Amino acid sequence: MSTDSTQHRSFAQRLYALRPNPTVLLFIATIAAILIANSPWNDAYNAFLNHPVHIAVGDVDIFRHAGHTMTVSQVVNDALMAIFFFLVGLEIKQELLVGELSSPKKALLPIIAALGGMVVPVLFFLAIANQHPQSIGAAIPMATDIAFALAVLTALGSRVPKSLRIFLAALAVVDDIGGIIVIAIFYSTHISWLPLGIGFALLGITLLLGRLKIHTLEPYIVLGIAVWALFLQSGIHPTIAGVLIALCLPAGTKVHIGKLSSYLSDLTSRLSTEAREAKGALVLSHEQLKIIGGIKSTATKAISPVQIIEHAIAPLVNYVILPLFAFVNAGITFGGITSEGLLGVPLAIFLGLFPGKAIGITLFTWVAIRMGICAAPVGMNLRRLIGLSILGGIGFTVSLFIANLSYDDPSMLAMLNEAKLGIFVGTIVSGIVGYALLYRILPKGADGEISEAY
Repeated sequence: MSTDSTQHRSFAQRLYALRPNPTVLLFIATIAAILIANSPWNDAYNAFLNHPVHIAVGDVDIFRHAGHTMTVSQVVNDALMAIFFFLVGLEIKQELLVGELSSPKKALLPIIAALGGMVVPVLFFLAIANQHPQSIGAAIPMATDIAFALAVLTALGSRVPKSLRIFLAALAVVDDIGGIIVIAIFYSTHISWLPLGIGFALLGITLLLGRLKIHTLEPYIVLGIAVWALFLQSGIHPTIAGVLIALCLPAGTKVHIGKLSSYLSDLTSRLSTEAREAKGALVLSHEQLKIIGGIKSTATKAISPVQIIEHAIAPLVNYVILPLFAFVNAGITFGGITSEGLLGVPLAIFLGLFPGKAIGITLFTWVAIRMGICAAPVGMNLRRLIGLSILGGIGFTVSLFIANLSYDDPSMLAMLNEAKLGIFVGTIVSGIVGYALLYRILPKGADGEISEAY
C-alpha cells in the first residue's frame, strides 16, 4: 500500500485494515469507564460527559435542542448512535432481501426464537421489579448484542456448524428489530407533528430517489442528516431516523452481476492489447488509464449502495462509535450501590439476561420445532440450542442504550447505575456460561448432524 493512499484513509479504516477484534476494543473501553468512575478522576469523567458540544454551521448550532446545547453524552447517544442504528438498518435490509429473513419459511424460526427471547426476559424483570419507576426498564434485558454474541461463537472456531452461526445472527437481527420498535413506541415523548411530518416526507423522497435508481450518495447523506434533525425536534428518538433512512436506500445495482463478467472481460482484453502495444512503458497511456477507470467504474456499479455504505461506515461504528459509547455509558459507580439496591433493578436485569433469555429462546424454539411449525437447522439439537440461547443473554450495547432511555431523569441516576451493573454482570455470565457449554458439547471440527431428538 502506498504512503499516499494510506494518508487518504481515515483512522478507523487504517485500524480496520489491521483487523483487531472490535469486541476487544469495546471491552477495553468498558473496563476503562468502570475504573475511572471508581477512581479520583470520577468528577473529571462526569464533567467530560456533561460538557456542552458546540458545532456551528453559520448561525446554526447543530447540537442545540430544546433550547439547550447537547452534552458529550447526549451527542454520543442521540447523534453517533444514530449512525450505529443506521448500520443496523442496513444489515436488516440485506437480511430481508437476501438473507435468513428473505422468505417466510427462512424467517419463521428466528422470529419465534427472538420473540421468546424478548417476552420471557421482560416477565423475569417484572417478577422482581414491578413497581414504578423501576418497571420502566422492563425492556432492558430484551436485547442481544450481535457483535459480542458472534464474537464468542467465533472464538469456538471450526467446531461451530455454519447453520448455528446463521441462526444466532438471524435471531439477533430480529431482536434488533424488536428493540427498535420498542424504542420508537415507548421512548418517544411529547411528539411534535410538524417536524415529524416533514421528516417522513423526506423519507418518501429518499425512497423515490432509490426507485429512480439514483445511486449518488450525496443526496442520501444530506437527506439522512435532515431526517435525523427533524426526528430530534419531533420527540421521536433520533436513532430511529438512522434505521428508517437505511431501509429507504436503494438495494439494486446499475450493472447486473450476471453482465459484469462480460463487461470486465471486454475491458481487460482491451487493456492487454494496449499493454502489448506499449512495449513495457513505465507510464500508463491515456487509453490504459481510461480502460482502468472503466474497470473500476463498472465494478463499482455492480455493488449495491447499501453494501458500499455499509463497508464505508462499519469501521467507524466498530472502532470509534461503539467503544466511545461504552466509555460514555458503562461507568458503574460501585460505591453508591447498596445490598438492598442489588435485589431490585440489577437482579431483575441479570435474571432477564441469564437465565431469562436462554429459557425464552429455547422454549419457543423447542415448541415450534416439536409442533412441526418449523424445521430444526442442520446441526441443531437441544443441548446446542441451549448453548446458543445462553449467548443470546449477551445484551450489552443495546441494553445499555435502552437503560439510558429508561432512567433518563436526573432523579433516577442511582437506578441507572444499578441497571448498568445488572447488564454488565448478566452479559459476562451469559458469555462465559454459553462459551463453556458449547465448548464442552461441540466436538472439535464438527459440522454437526442432529445427535439427539427434540
